[in-house]
Amino acid sequence: MKYFSLKILILCIILPPVFYVLTIQFMENQFQMRYLSEIKDIYIGDTKPLFDGRISLKESIKKNIDQYLLKQILPHWGANLEVVVTTKYGIILYPSFFEEKDNSMLTHDSMRLATENYNYLNEGMKLNVDLEIRYNTLISNIILIFYILLSILIFYHYYTKGIKKIKDKELRKNYEIGNLIQVQEKYTSRIERISGERQKLSKELKCIKKELDKEKIKADRTENDMIEEIMTLEKTIKKSLKQQNKQKDEIELLRKNIDQFEHNKHKSKATKITIKRFNTLYKNIKINNKAIDGFIRLPDDIKIKSEEIIHQLNEDASVVSIKRKVFAKKNTQTAFEVIFAYSGRLYFSKTKDNKIEVLTIGTKNTQNKDLQFLNNL
Repeated sequence: MKYFSLKILILCIILPPVFYVLTIQFMENQFQMRYLSEIKDIYIGDTKPLFDGRISLKESIKKNIDQYLLKQILPHWGANLEVVVTTKYGIILYPSFFEEKDNSMLTHDSMRLATENYNYLNEGMKLNVDLEIRYNTLISNIILIFYILLSILIFYHYYTKGIKKIKDKELRKNYEIGNLIQVQEKYTSRIERISGERQKLSKELKCIKKELDKEKIKADRTENDMIEEIMTLEKTIKKSLKQQNKQKDEIELLRKNIDQFEHNKHKSKATKITIKRFNTLYKNIKINNKAIDGFIRLPDDIKIKSEEIIHQLNEDASVVSIKRKVFAKKNTQTAFEVIFAYSGRLYFSKTKDNKIEVLTIGTKNTQNKDLQFLNNL
């Protein structure tokens, strides 16, 4: 899970139901206010037929509200919309729990209906609208599916992004491995060539020893000639041994070069990362390359204290506690010494434009070298 955040996975699992519940509540509140406002404008309808006694107020309210509800989509998609109209004294005008006889067409009841309608209207009415979007209905399922699909898309985006990072890292790794293999093959070839030369010299040495043995059995040579021949052979042997030692040194040097190459590569990478991070975090100060090298060599616990001093210099140099001033011999530039983590030492100066420059970072053990560096600036 190095290139894929576990937080994203948890959020993709948790947020869909949370957003689903919040969306349901939000829609219930918004549509309930909307329906309340719209029904309030139409549920009484035209008052002329009411005052003429041609239709009762209950029938008018029922007709208007029923026609309005038929045009709404949410109730057909599973939302439960309840509308209640009552008088000031609690008489329910809508919904009707039983059908009343339609006497509105009788001439002698027109006056009674008109009076009744007028009394209801004069008395005042209360309108209550309650909207509930139930679970496992069409509209609620659409909302839930939408958030689930959105969560899947977000998860897929971060997943593909992580896969791409893994592939890019693998390509870079393979490229670096290929370069190292080429270097290794180059040095291996040199080592094999040197080993071949060493074997050749060993054979020559054996041949020389054989010749020496042959010369010893020759009785017709004088003692001086034999001594002289021996000295010549010893010189040849010494030369061969010297050549062998030289080849051993070359082999050891090659191994050291390989180790140094790996060390320098790691150090160079750490230096680039540190420079990039310092340039990003501390824009108000300048940090010398000597300070970068010293910072990388610090132990991890002292690094934290050192970066705390750098952060203070970047934000407000006046809060940094200065132990002493260090005066350079070659110029008039003055450096300030700051002690941190007991053995840590940081030296900085102020440039002509009154900005802070961190010159070098080290410990008590490297103090002499750091002071010599400051003196040579």
